[in-house]
Amino acid sequence: MKLLTAALLLLFIAMCLTSAEGVKCKCSRKGPKIRFSNVRKLEVKPRYPFCVEEMIIVTLWTRVRGEQQHCLNPKRQNTVRLLKWYRVWKEKGR
Repeated sequence: MKLLTAALLLLFIAMCLTSAEGVKCKCSRKGPKIRFSNVRKLEVKPRYPFCVEEMIIVTLWTRVRGEQQHCLNPKRQNTVRLLKWYRVWKEKGR
């Protein structure tokens, strides 16, 4: 009976871990330097146990390539400026 309970508990834990969004770090590579005017959407995701740092995902739009998503390094000065600019831009209701 104890073996069956332990097996079910392990199965439940495995199912929870596979369905969690933070199982894999989506930002393994950091994206290029970007123009603020091309930003369509900005997502800041918190640190997960499997990621060393928070994930900053930017959706860009250009005429040539269309929509693309890039990960940004949260420690770079350009990324910090982008976060400040985006918050101000969003507060203005644009």
